[in-house]
Amino acid sequence: MASLFAPLRSSYRYLQRQAHENTVVFYSCVIGAIGPVMAITIPPIRERFGYRPAEHVPMSYPVPNRPRRPVQGYEDE
Repeated sequence: MASLFAPLRSSYRYLQRQAHENTVVFYSCVIGAIGPVMAITIPPIRERFGYRPAEHVPMSYPVPNRPRRPVQGYEDE
């Protein structure tokens, strides 16, 4: 039974040593490994809390369905 966990134990020792000797590289790899996990797990959690995506921004200004009135006043002639 102990022989099954021997590779994991040596991997843990290696990671612990790297965390002490190459701290920046170790933690950047940890954060890089967390990214894909978060991309898979966060959207369902947000939906469970009631998050709804925002409405799309209109691509054009809505023009009213009526004839345009000429501008009067302010010395526009």
